[in-house]
Amino acid sequence: MALGIATAEGREAQRSLAVLRTLFGPAFAENFAIRLWDGTVVPAHATEQFTLVVNTPFALRAAFLPPLDLNPGRAFVEGWIDLEGDAEAGIDGFARAIDGLSKTKLPGLLGRLLRLPKPPPVAGARQAKLRGPRHSKRRDAAAIGFHYNQPIAFYRAFLDPEMVYSCAYFDDGVTALADAQVAKIDHLLRKVRLQPGETLLDIGCGWGALVIRAAQKFGAKVLGVTLSTQQYAEGQRRIAAADIGDRAGIELRDYRDLGGRTFDKIVSVGMVEHVGRERLATYFSTAYRALRTGGLFLNHGIAQLKNEAGYRVSGFMGRYVFPDGDLLPIAMMTREAERAGFEVRDVENLREHYARTLREWVRNLEANRDSAIRATDERTYRIWRLYMAGSAQGFWRGRMALFQSLLAKPGADGNASVPPTRRELYTA
Repeated sequence: MALGIATAEGREAQRSLAVLRTLFGPAFAENFAIRLWDGTVVPAHATEQFTLVVNTPFALRAAFLPPLDLNPGRAFVEGWIDLEGDAEAGIDGFARAIDGLSKTKLPGLLGRLLRLPKPPPVAGARQAKLRGPRHSKRRDAAAIGFHYNQPIAFYRAFLDPEMVYSCAYFDDGVTALADAQVAKIDHLLRKVRLQPGETLLDIGCGWGALVIRAAQKFGAKVLGVTLSTQQYAEGQRRIAAADIGDRAGIELRDYRDLGGRTFDKIVSVGMVEHVGRERLATYFSTAYRALRTGGLFLNHGIAQLKNEAGYRVSGFMGRYVFPDGDLLPIAMMTREAERAGFEVRDVENLREHYARTLREWVRNLEANRDSAIRATDERTYRIWRLYMAGSAQGFWRGRMALFQSLLAKPGADGNASVPPTRRELYTA
């Protein structure tokens, strides 16, 4: 039953509304409705984009006492608060409200929060508990396994049929996610000018979509490496089903353990975020040694914007999603690439493409909610809905970017094996 503010019963309901008024200020219930556990409803003043659902009297205290990089997400995962409707709009609204808190408003907000009931201990969701030195091989394998070893059926709930889990490329006329993922793969393989018979290394190969595409369409001999046991098994299965085992393979292997092998071309898609600043020099020097003279390396990865120090993933994202992730500024990455010996030939920012990709994933996940929960559980569904909607907001607002960097290993004569213009990239 919907009740107005004037008829709302209970001290906690009134106190919760007071917290929200203090937090949001003039934006309170502007483009969102509010629904409390006791049936109280506050309608949106303007067009409603989402409904903030407060499911318990202690929910806002659990969500908005520090640390604010952890507690709002944890409260959402536990179901104490919820967002119905446009999750990205909800996250954007909360981010703006928190960023807009002034020093004069903060004591009043904290005082109102502390008058709400205390939350119970968190029982709940699977959390990362990594051991050993940061970015050691064993710890990296555990971190990758935590994120990527979800059941295949869970990823199928939101990815395209080929299960490409990285930024798509919505080329002119491309609107469907599946087509945009194929366009992305082709775009980066054209950037490295992959030719029939050449050898290609895919560092962090996922479930093998790029490996298979490079072998089938471009005629390359391809090796993919991954630390995820689930990705390795599924990639092997797909290669066998495609009957291309003579041209493509996937190994369960750390990129630092290539055994002296060299390749004509190298790509790395969505891997550099897991490398860590401690190992960034090792990452680029390893790729440089593995690339033949005259070869090209395409590094595709998320970078932090407007923060020269980058962002070492922590809080909610570090505990529930990407343990040991490290989003570095593009300047840091290009500097280390040059120190390793690479020549930077091209850098393209696909930030808006990643916002669009994530929105497609969120829509798919919400549409396939039941199958996602069957594959995992309710908390995992809520974690991934929040993480992907929040990431979309981050790319759209310009806190993060997606860079494709083309790096060359020139010969002694200075030949970098790249054309003088980008024209051939856009000429089928």
